[in-house]
Amino acid sequence: MCQLLAMSCNSTSEITFSLKGFVQRGGRTAPHVDGWGIAFYERSGCRVFLDDQPAALSSLAQFVSSYPIKSKIVLAHVRQATQGEPMLSNCHPFQREWLGQSWTFANNGHLRNFHPHLSGAYLPIGVTDSEKAFCWILQELRTTFGDRQRPPTWEEMAPRIAELCEVAARHGNFNVLISNGEGMFVHCSTALHALERRHPFPTARLVDFDMQLDLSAFNSERDKVVIIATEPLTSEEPWSALATGESRLFVDGEMVWSHINAATRRFPAHTEHCGRGPLGLVEGVAA
Repeated sequence: MCQLLAMSCNSTSEITFSLKGFVQRGGRTAPHVDGWGIAFYERSGCRVFLDDQPAALSSLAQFVSSYPIKSKIVLAHVRQATQGEPMLSNCHPFQREWLGQSWTFANNGHLRNFHPHLSGAYLPIGVTDSEKAFCWILQELRTTFGDRQRPPTWEEMAPRIAELCEVAARHGNFNVLISNGEGMFVHCSTALHALERRHPFPTARLVDFDMQLDLSAFNSERDKVVIIATEPLTSEEPWSALATGESRLFVDGEMVWSHINAATRRFPAHTEHCGRGPLGLVEGVAA
């Protein structure tokens, strides 16, 4: 299985601290050695880095985790292959265009006997079930909302994307990150954790790398940040586990919509450092 990392914030921010820990899971602290990738949404577009080398050993990963790219939305992935060889075309995040926007997608899971009909508007370049699912989701969104001049709002799209994720999840595990640079949609099939950071920002310590950072030195009182990860990246911060079948939409560092599929609803046996519990973001401010 793979590992996911994402960030949504209300002002452009760096993800270098979290990334230094996350890339260690690509072969050093976890066995995800089949490539990695990351997408940064910036004012002028989307910048994507991909590498088919283990993230923990990748010179590109070392560079990106030290390069202060300012972004409001970031999606990242380290891969442990279940379908498809370690090659660039099979590395996440995948990227496609729809209605003049750059859409990115990353997935942790494994879909069995998932063979949706693809009309040709979006086709996989690699051979993974993940890219096939992404192409199918975009195809279905295009069918649902038509060839508009402007993209539909996330208020319109989020329920439809959640429905599509639930259909795909019937074929196996399907933990998902999707973004178009305006919102960040996440769907939990088996394992995703959320962390909300607000003022006063704490000193955080990474789980996978010997490093701690006083986050108050890099954030103002107005900043709002949400981090999503397969497993918590830091200790002593209030990470909360999403429920099975839960979908959430984040805009500018805040959860603005959520939904839990009643047919698959199952809450985690425990939630690490939980505030309100798995139905919402953490109640308290990290300190």
